[in-house]
Amino acid sequence: MRARNERLVLSLVRRHQALAKSEIARMTGLSAQTVSVIMRLLEKDGLLLRGEPVRGKVGQPSVPMRLNPDGAFFFGLKVGRRSTELVLTDFVGNVRQRERRTYDYPTPNATLDFSRESLGKVMSSMSPESKSRIAGLGIAMPFYLWDWAKTLQVPQEKMDPWRASDLKADLALSCNMPVFLQNDATAACGAELVFGPADGPRDFLYFYVGFFIGGGVVLNGSIFSGRGNAGALGPLPVPDDAGGVKPLIDVASLYVLERAITTAGATSHSLWESTEHWDVPKAQLENWLNKTASGIAYAIVSSCSLIDFECVKIDGWMPPDIKAHLVELVENKLSEVNLTGLERPLVLAGAVGPDARSLGAASLPLSERYLSEA
Repeated sequence: MRARNERLVLSLVRRHQALAKSEIARMTGLSAQTVSVIMRLLEKDGLLLRGEPVRGKVGQPSVPMRLNPDGAFFFGLKVGRRSTELVLTDFVGNVRQRERRTYDYPTPNATLDFSRESLGKVMSSMSPESKSRIAGLGIAMPFYLWDWAKTLQVPQEKMDPWRASDLKADLALSCNMPVFLQNDATAACGAELVFGPADGPRDFLYFYVGFFIGGGVVLNGSIFSGRGNAGALGPLPVPDDAGGVKPLIDVASLYVLERAITTAGATSHSLWESTEHWDVPKAQLENWLNKTASGIAYAIVSSCSLIDFECVKIDGWMPPDIKAHLVELVENKLSEVNLTGLERPLVLAGAVGPDARSLGAASLPLSERYLSEA
């Protein structure tokens, strides 16, 4: 019961940035004495920091408490189709250190070697106190990687080793910490839930535009994963240019843009090197944005026919200005779709940005140990 109450308190403080004991007691229904004991212990453990007293009210001044960024640390490993990244985050989601490697396609051995080397490098730079506060490693990666050899334009035998690979188990043997695994798009959705706006919607549909588009479903403040694959938005059928239908993944994914750029005789390297700026042909980019927006709009309508989402969030591996333009285009495309019988959802840009998959991976051990579905 004590552990549950501590997680509840930490979740509320995270959501509201800072809270006084009296506010937590009111929100939880716990007695003032119980809350006082819990917060004193959390402060002693280095998880909470005491703020300046707030005066001007009747009685004793209230003292807001906030999360201590140095209270706990988490590793997040993102395994993508074009790059692998390891981040170290603190208790409030700041990225403290980062290691990244790009490639033409991922292999189990190279991914494992990169992960071990990067973990060793980052941990060697941490103080003994900080290392003692590492709570775990989360992995965000596409499931069934071997199924995508054709789309990656890689010989099938190069991807088949993933069938027998167990990256989670291999890393668990290598590092002395708990290891967690989640689909990369679902993990990105988790980052939006944990590190996004505290006053955000409790129910929303989430799209993450990466090499392949994917997403997640959030209901009542929690990710709904069903039997493990709910919210896999890529297979949703959407109209194509020829009067037929295609899976959303073949319309709104970055690999479609990459292929259009290379077909035009230009280079697409900047797509994967940085999200500060893309040096890509404007014609191919605008064409892809329009088709992506149309595909996402139709996917939104299909999804809202099943669950009346109050909000849709769109994020991805892209510069902020391009993401803002995509959100605007999706809004415009929704205006052209028949929404009879449906409530039109609010469409917003995701708050986390390109780091969503890495931060989502790091949020796995954070959520497991310190958060509650408050």
